Amino acid sequence: MFFNSLQAVKTPVARFFAVPTRLHQYMQKTVRKGFTLVELAVVIVIIGVLAAFGVPRFMKSVERSKAAEAFAYLSAARAAQERYQAREGIYADEISKLDINMPVPRYFTAGSIGAGTTATLQNSWTMTMTRAGASAGYGDYTVVFTEDGYDTANSTIVADVSPMS
Repeated sequence: MFFNSLQAVKTPVARFFAVPTRLHQYMQKTVRKGFTLVELAVVIVIIGVLAAFGVPRFMKSVERSKAAEAFAYLSAARAAQERYQAREGIYADEISKLDINMPVPRYFTAGSIGAGTTATLQNSWTMTMTRAGASAGYGDYTVVFTEDGYDTANSTIVADVSPMS
């Protein structure tokens, strides 16, 4: 008799214990969409580390390319000065007298041409370009050229940014 009563109760007991199994099977069949908070946090940390190393290097390379523009202009001015001196016997005292075939750099202000080490334009000249505007933390620096080329002693450009280093 007792056995018959257990068989009668067996069905509800089996269904009771089958619910978690079916729930587990149901959860396995559902497709998980989206990311967990931990996965998103890991991705944000990785992006932050890459940015911490990449942004300063990028800013330095951008500033170096802007400085290279000034060096190219001053090299063209030096070549034009040599042509002018060969024609006239004296170095030019104004930029407008030179046949420079490139525009003035956008990120620098061009100074005037002055006498160099000999204090006359007969034998020497000097020209300074000053960085204008924001310079990625390097401040306003100058690039000086003379009849001999780049003047490292009077230029205030940082070695990290200088295309000559």
